[in-house]
Amino acid sequence: MKIGHIDYLNLLPFYQFLKKKGIKVKSSYPAKINEWFENGKIEAAFISSIKAKNQKCFPVGIAAKKEVKSVLVCPGIGDDFESATSNVLAKILNIQGKVVIGDKAFREKNCQDLAKLWYEKYNLPFVFALFCVNKKYEKYEKLIKEFIKTKQKIPYLTLKKYAESLGISYKEAKEYLDKIIYYNLGWREKKALKIFWRKANELTKHRKTASS
Repeated sequence: MKIGHIDYLNLLPFYQFLKKKGIKVKSSYPAKINEWFENGKIEAAFISSIKAKNQKCFPVGIAAKKEVKSVLVCPGIGDDFESATSNVLAKILNIQGKVVIGDKAFREKNCQDLAKLWYEKYNLPFVFALFCVNKKYEKYEKLIKEFIKTKQKIPYLTLKKYAESLGISYKEAKEYLDKIIYYNLGWREKKALKIFWRKANELTKHRKTASS
């Protein structure tokens, strides 16, 4: 198996699941994972929602309701080079500032939570990534179903060490994984994805019109 892994806290449960099964991963940030997936260097991964449209994906992703805490717009200017979906989301929501995603977002202050802003506007959760494949569909289908059905227990010391590296407490890290981030996608998440893809398409068309 050739699996790309987003090396953020939000996928630590998936990483631990694969580790227990003896499956190695190729780790990086979301935008790089997208690139590897498109180039065929990996067979499967949680890829950014903006890149997942028209791909072979399962109803499994990285989602959050009302807030996410790790996808922010902070004082400043610019996109986050690690991101694909969040940069577009900020533009759709017309939020000005510096996009900051992933583990480094836990160190930021005085920022706006993009999932919270999305929820306030659409009353829907937001899906930041989808688990997609470009080879061995049935094999990965079995794997991702097992991941969803099995409650993932992260060893205390593993999560504590990870939390300390982010500058947050064990309790904050556990609450983030237990109460904020989830993976199984239902009709509300699918509806949110359709809205996001439509708005992203409208944004692209508007830019082309403005530059012509």
